[in-house]
Amino acid sequence: MKMKGPAPPPSVTGRSFQAECQENKQLVRGAETQEDKEGSDVSHGLDIGGIKDAADLEDDDDNDDDADLLLRGQGASAASELAFLTEPGDIIAVRDRPLLLDCQVEGEGPISITWRRNGVPVPTGVRATVLANGTLLIRNFSKRRDSNETDAGEYDCAAQNRYGMLISRKARVQLASLPKFLSHPQSVAVDEGGVARLTCQVNGIPEASITWQRDRSLLSTDDPRYTLLPNGVLQITGVRQSDSGSYRCVAANIANTRFSQEAQLSVTVAGTRLYKEPVILSGPQNLTINVHQTAILECIATGNPRPIVSWSRLDGRSIGVEGIQVLGTGNLMISDATLQHSGVYVCSANRPGSRSRRTALGRLVVQAPPEFVQWPQSVSRPAGGSAVFSCTASGAPEPHLIWLKNGKLLTPGGNVKLTNGNTTLAITRITAEDEAIYQCIAENSAGTNQASARLAITQGPELPEAPTGLQATPLSSSSLQLAWEQPEEHISQNIIGYVLHIRRLGEPDSAELQEAVSKTTFKHEVLNLDPATTYSIYLKAYSALGGSQQSITITATTLGGVPASPSFYTKVLNQTAMQVYWELPSKPGKLEGFKLEYRGVSNPDIHGQETFPGHINTHTISHLEAAAVYLVQLLAYNGNGDSPPNRRLVSLVEGGSSAPAGPCNCDHSDGSVSTLLVGIHSGVAAVLCCLLVVLLGYRRSLLCRKSGSWETPPTLNEVRGPKVQSDTFELRQRTDQPPVMVMVEAPPLQAGTGTG
Repeated sequence: MKMKGPAPPPSVTGRSFQAECQENKQLVRGAETQEDKEGSDVSHGLDIGGIKDAADLEDDDDNDDDADLLLRGQGASAASELAFLTEPGDIIAVRDRPLLLDCQVEGEGPISITWRRNGVPVPTGVRATVLANGTLLIRNFSKRRDSNETDAGEYDCAAQNRYGMLISRKARVQLASLPKFLSHPQSVAVDEGGVARLTCQVNGIPEASITWQRDRSLLSTDDPRYTLLPNGVLQITGVRQSDSGSYRCVAANIANTRFSQEAQLSVTVAGTRLYKEPVILSGPQNLTINVHQTAILECIATGNPRPIVSWSRLDGRSIGVEGIQVLGTGNLMISDATLQHSGVYVCSANRPGSRSRRTALGRLVVQAPPEFVQWPQSVSRPAGGSAVFSCTASGAPEPHLIWLKNGKLLTPGGNVKLTNGNTTLAITRITAEDEAIYQCIAENSAGTNQASARLAITQGPELPEAPTGLQATPLSSSSLQLAWEQPEEHISQNIIGYVLHIRRLGEPDSAELQEAVSKTTFKHEVLNLDPATTYSIYLKAYSALGGSQQSITITATTLGGVPASPSFYTKVLNQTAMQVYWELPSKPGKLEGFKLEYRGVSNPDIHGQETFPGHINTHTISHLEAAAVYLVQLLAYNGNGDSPPNRRLVSLVEGGSSAPAGPCNCDHSDGSVSTLLVGIHSGVAAVLCCLLVVLLGYRRSLLCRKSGSWETPPTLNEVRGPKVQSDTFELRQRTDQPPVMVMVEAPPLQAGTGTG
């Protein structure tokens, strides 16, 4: 048997496993000397080459138990830019063996190195140590059998000096394992001269090397009729009687060796072979690999006469010849795959001398980890200036970009903007807090990559101080007057002018207006503004060296009236909470904010008031009196004053509703009454109406609709005013939901029975 397809060695990286990678075949030979049986497994103890004693790898100072290590002398003569020389790589660790993860940096010292696993600092001490060169040593890599605790995970190292912090790529550390077979070979009977296919499946870490045995002996490697694929498929063409026997898989990696169950191959003697149409026994499967890896697309067919297997691409492009090889009678192997190899491949089984054929399709996806096309460059800028970092990466699939600032996720906002799909980082109005190391992280399903740049603030001549005392006065519906304090003479002599930055409240910075003002001017009128609109304003002073820090930001509103009364809605969440939400204006600057008030109708002591900025449109009021009724009021305001309020009555009874605090006048006579609000179900409401007829002796209809209007008190304080002089009542009955709102006004009290 010839090994037509490569059996790739376990994907073990790192110094811990160099010896094992070179001695793969010994695992199989060792298994043959063991007492084995069907479905059994044999474990092997492996010495790790180059590591005799974990203590030999440690620094002489055994008293260093800190999680970080100061590399004080490293990079003293190098550039101050902090950069990784070696980042940790993905690695597969063996249980109860030492593990090394490399992390070497350069830059101005002292440099602190820390390690994290899954974002949590790695504790150092007896089990783990950071060596003098920044490498992490785990003396005894473990996974506890009685729990899910393990040293496996994603590791990264962080390097920090006085300029900032860098985070390495995440290294995936896996525990070597070889679990039981997912599928075992199945017995099969094949006609003599036909095609046999046996398969087994096992998921090992690293990928297991699979060989086959017949009758407990290693299958001959000299017979060209045998094709062994790395995924555990054994193909036998031109089957003979001598091929009969018991077959089983042998899977081995650095963690273990396992034997599958046995399957019987029976060869039947055929007389005159009948004509058979081509049949594809197994076609190509969808496969995803990374660039430079090897792809094997299986295609095995049978028929009489033996069909001819050919390959093509569904898009009509040529498969090419470089790196392309046919294994056995029809399997396609693509070595050193590139992105151009991605596509849908068609396996065709043709009957010789005819157009009769069968086809099978499989998709090959080749991925590429991110590579930077453009990476950020370190810059120096004065305080108050601006800096732009660009970062572009290619890969398949398209990489996703994120930014870190000193090792922490950068959140845009304020003077920090991310645009163009996070490829551009812009920092304006630079302050000391912006001085840091910024990292661009490119990620996709094939891997990650990182590039970094440092933003430094130049220590040049001093820039002007920020202007003070900025004030605004509305002059008309289209103009504001701005004034600020005149700086002292030793400061003003370097100033060449001022710039006013104006935008409608709520607009982005990109929409702001800028007006230049003479250095001798400390009062300025801004014209052509919108009426009744609120603006956000700040001021900067400029010298020949650059701009100052911005002044305080103020808001001012042009004349023209107050905002319109806002519409709002309520939603009862439970018997003690409600949610209020309202509409925002369609244009920015139409208001400064909102004022929300609420007060209990039957218990005015329960009340509250909240003020919200103009971009907020919802609020939840909680901890209210259970099943009570509240009057809720909302108004908008700007610099000209408050809008007319909008009010609603809200019942917190389960299933209760809200209604505008609107008018309702029924005919009534003199008398002292007290008003009660009762929430009841529809059926109870009808009974209550009958009782009221008897008690009150009304001759007129008890149910009345709004015939006139009564005004809701203009302020919440008047809700607690004198009782309404009325002996009428209103019954509101809702049919769309069981609970209803009933307003009942009791009859006048008899003399001598009142409490007032």
